[in-house]
Amino acid sequence: MEAVVKKLMHEAGRTYAEEAGIPLKDQPAALFKLLVLANLMSARITADIARAAAGELFEAGGGTPRGMNRLTWQQRVDALGRGHYVRYDESTATRLGEMAELVQEKYNGDLRHLPIEAGRDVERAKELLKEFKGIGPTGVDIFCREAQQVWPWLRPYFDEQACKGADRLGLPTDPKKLADQVPEKDLARFAAALVRAARDKKIAEAVKPKS
Repeated sequence: MEAVVKKLMHEAGRTYAEEAGIPLKDQPAALFKLLVLANLMSARITADIARAAAGELFEAGGGTPRGMNRLTWQQRVDALGRGHYVRYDESTATRLGEMAELVQEKYNGDLRHLPIEAGRDVERAKELLKEFKGIGPTGVDIFCREAQQVWPWLRPYFDEQACKGADRLGLPTDPKKLADQVPEKDLARFAAALVRAARDKKIAEAVKPKS
C-alpha cells in the first residue's frame, strides 16, 4: 500500500490549482481564483480546458471579485473563448459575474469570511458554497478538496471521485484511513491524485503493482 501511495504521489500528486498557476494560500485573491476554477471545472469539460480558461480570465483581470465584476459580459465570453471553453461560454460568463457579486456582497470580497459564516462546519460550508451560481455538488467537492490545503478544518476531504480512485488502486475508501496514508500537509495533493486515478486508467495502471 505504501508503495502504491508513493508512486501515485510521484505520478499525479499535484493540486488542480497548482496546475492552473494558483498559489493556494489563505488569501482573498487565491481563494477567489480557486472558486472560479471550481466553477469552470464543474461543467462537462476537460480539466485542461478549464485551467486554460481560468488563466485567460485571470490574465484579463478577473482574478478578484472586483476585477471579475469590472469585466464586461463580452470580455468574460472572449476570455473563455481564448481558453477554448466555448460550449458553455455565454452561460458561464453570466454565472461568473453573479458569483463575483455575491462574494463582494456577502463576504466583502474575501472568502476567508466563509469559514466564520459556516462556523467551520463542513456541511454548512458546502451549503454556503452552493449559493454561488454554477457551484453545485461537483464544484463544492472540487473547492473543498483543494481548499483543505489552507483550511485545516476541512480535513480530511475525500469526495466520491477520490474514493473511487482509492478503490481502483486497492486503497482504503474510508476517509480517515485514507488520511493516514500521507502527511496532513499533503492531503489536498493526495485527494487530487486519487481523482486523477479515478478518471484516467493510464495513471491507475501505471501506479498499481504489477500482478
